[in-house]
Amino acid sequence: MTVQSLLRKVNQEGGFGTVIRKGDRISGSILIICLEKGKDPRLLEKMQSLDGSSSWHKIWPQTFDKKQNLDEYISRRSGFDPDIWLIELDIPDAERLIAQMT
Repeated sequence: MTVQSLLRKVNQEGGFGTVIRKGDRISGSILIICLEKGKDPRLLEKMQSLDGSSSWHKIWPQTFDKKQNLDEYISRRSGFDPDIWLIELDIPDAERLIAQMT
């Protein structure tokens, strides 16, 4: 999945998608903020499993740390990994759309 194809698909489905932060084209992880009408943010990241396959996982909000806000989490992650991409999608059922594209 490329970032541009994801944004194009979101726009075709009547949603809004934008690149908030460009990362490294080769080694940058992709974090996707999923919203619906600007509310209920969730953060997804594609992670590889031991067998080499990969899937999207919700990494925020974390059930054990409800006090941390999303901006703090992203800032901390950016400090550890300056190559990350940050994409924002505002569309109903963004997780379904992302899963269909991968």
